[in-house]
Order: sequence, then structure tokens, then C-alpha cells
Amino acid sequence: GNIYWADHGFSLIEVARLNGSFRYVVISQGLDQPRSIAVHPEKGYLFWTEWGQSPCIGRAHLDGSEKVVLVSLGIAWPNGISIDYEENKLYWCDARTDKIERIDLESGGSREIVLSGSNVDMFSVAVFGAYIYWSDR
Repeated sequence: GNIYWADHGFSLIEVARLNGSFRYVVISQGLDQPRSIAVHPEKGYLFWTEWGQSPCIGRAHLDGSEKVVLVSLGIAWPNGISIDYEENKLYWCDARTDKIERIDLESGGSREIVLSGSNVDMFSVAVFGAYIYWSDR
């Protein structure tokens, strides 16, 4: 198995084997401040949130190829990201807009607000079955 992580300081997304061997950079170009990642091994997708100059939600293949931006409007500080494997939805929370939103993970369409609060400062989100879990600061 592999483990992926975003390096906020160096603006990289990296991968390595679980024992730390075969470490390499998957994505280095076009990233400013990657924040959080989610991996869909079955579909071969890697998703990430970006906090930098152009906040967004991105997707690429697990090797970093075919990088696309799925969401770039109405997003400010996207923190946590989570995959609903049964419904093929991608969820994220935004600490600036105080929302949890979701999209179709293939097309990036069908954007919906799942939860909206005020002064919540959402930090992470997880989806399991019919439940959504989140943390705030």
C-alpha cells in the first residue's frame, strides 16, 4: 500500500510506501498551499484542497497526471476533504464560508451545500454511510 500527503510548506503532494520507501513527488507544478487530500484507489483519483492565491478543489490520477480543477468559484479556505464511495460524491468544508459542500467526483457538477453555519471555522470533514462528521476549531 501507499500513503499520500500534502506538504503545505513546500507546495507538493508526495507518495511513499507504508514503510517510507520509494518516496516521490506526485504533483509539484501549479500548487501554492495544498491543504488536505483524499484518495480514491478504485477509480485511481487523488483529490486535494488548495488554500493559496487561487483557492480550489483539484483532481488528478494517482501518478499526478491529468490534473484538473473541479471547483474554483465561491471557495476561500477549503480545509478537509472526504469521499463518499457509495454515492460518488466529494465533500469539503470551508473555514471562511462556514459550509460543507459536495460535488459529483467525476464531473465536478451537481454542487450542493450540505451544511451552512456561522462562525464555525470548519477544519475537517468525513463521510461514512448516511453520516457526515466534522470538526471545528
